[in-house]
Amino acid sequence: MSFIHAALVQQCMNADYQHNLETSLKEIQAAANMGAKLVVLCELHTSLYFCQEESTEHFRLAQTIPGPLTDQLASAAKQNSIVVVGSVFEKRTRGLYHNTAVVLDQDGSLAGAYRKMHIPDGPSYHEKYYFAFGDSGFKPIQTSIGKLGVMVCWDQWFPEAARLMTLAGAEMLIYPSAIGWGCEGPEDDKYRQSDSWRIIQQSHAIANNVPVLCVNRVGYEPDPSGQTKGINFWGQSFGTDSAGNIIVQCSGNCAETQYARVDMAHSEYLRQTWPYLRDRRIDAYQGLEKRLIDE
Repeated sequence: MSFIHAALVQQCMNADYQHNLETSLKEIQAAANMGAKLVVLCELHTSLYFCQEESTEHFRLAQTIPGPLTDQLASAAKQNSIVVVGSVFEKRTRGLYHNTAVVLDQDGSLAGAYRKMHIPDGPSYHEKYYFAFGDSGFKPIQTSIGKLGVMVCWDQWFPEAARLMTLAGAEMLIYPSAIGWGCEGPEDDKYRQSDSWRIIQQSHAIANNVPVLCVNRVGYEPDPSGQTKGINFWGQSFGTDSAGNIIVQCSGNCAETQYARVDMAHSEYLRQTWPYLRDRRIDAYQGLEKRLIDE
């Protein structure tokens, strides 16, 4: 497809699973009515961001794949003939959980799943308590609209991941996300963080000549443990073209769905004029697989 009409669904979550899910399903329907062929939901779009605290109570939110959530996303995809990128707190087996993005194709089939590879751990983001590292690698998911390089949130900061997805044939990079400001810290540093978040993903588009879609949640969510003052998720979901130019962007303070007409053919033109992949010195990159190179 030369162009893909994509919908970026930026949600504000609450503690009601059914309400959050119905919002996602409603936006899928609305996107299809607007002619979209791809809809991207944010990370963990059926719950509050429970990783602000460590509590065994939150494991009850996990589901199998396939399971109730993927069944409902699949039904919405099929009914509307639209590709859906969703997010599941996956229970793989007893005691083994993942933060998993799922892709449902236009016919309702499960086109594939991606288990988050980079798992953060720090104040307000205690993801290592809940999620095991992904083990499915950086492999694009084949769909009826093309090969989608789906990753999740923290993955978006690592150029190696974007490159490997591209080398494996991804025609677009997609990042469901849940990122925001902690309520402590200087204001100027908060805006520096969000600027860096946007710039690093624009750089992935430029360096790999592929469009990028990043969909974030929005709104304030308190820390249930009371250890911090909570997180203001900064929204600002956006999409770029293959040259890194922003073609659509949501606000930073409200739930909304924005649409982008993504030019998929532009990648080929850019690779002819800015041939980064051709000029890579694959004979000289030894050491990238190491944690640190000794002097």
